[in-house]
Amino acid sequence: MTTPEHNAVALELAQGELSPEMQAYFDKCREKIGFVPNVLIAYAHDNAKLEAFSGFYNNLMLAPSGLSKLEREMIAVAVSAQNHCHYCIIAHGAAVRVLARDAALGDVLGVNYRAAALSGRQRAMLDFAVKMAKASDEIVELDRQNLRDAGFSDVDIWDIAAVAGFFSMSNRVASATGMHPNSEYAAMGR
Repeated sequence: MTTPEHNAVALELAQGELSPEMQAYFDKCREKIGFVPNVLIAYAHDNAKLEAFSGFYNNLMLAPSGLSKLEREMIAVAVSAQNHCHYCIIAHGAAVRVLARDAALGDVLGVNYRAAALSGRQRAMLDFAVKMAKASDEIVELDRQNLRDAGFSDVDIWDIAAVAGFFSMSNRVASATGMHPNSEYAAMGR
């Protein structure tokens, strides 16, 4: 699964000029994880789009929330599995493995989250997120109440919906552009 950085997507997009902030972000990625994720390289053809994508992603996935980082990554994997997004299943499955310190969890979530040993809270969260990915127009008050009953606040419900919605969008872009996951993800958390 070797994919050189210059071939992050099936499209032939030359990297644009990065702002100093985005160059520093790429440098930080290399320092922290040893590589720049191909999704960032793919967006680097347009610095404004890269900044918008990165800003929204970082806010959803890293900012303070009633959801743990692991829970947000679990949503990313379960939604991506529903949408058959190769890139996100591999990349976020690796993050789940690292955060959970569980070499199998990311893989199980990427195949069928219902087969994973999950808490009631996690199951309710992923049921809601996957329903959003499949049929968001069918979500009703009972679905939100199920999350409240599992211990989520209304702000948490907003965050679950925002993460699930972001990944549904991101999955579609990744699939449509033939985005390839970095080969480094395969060994992470194993």
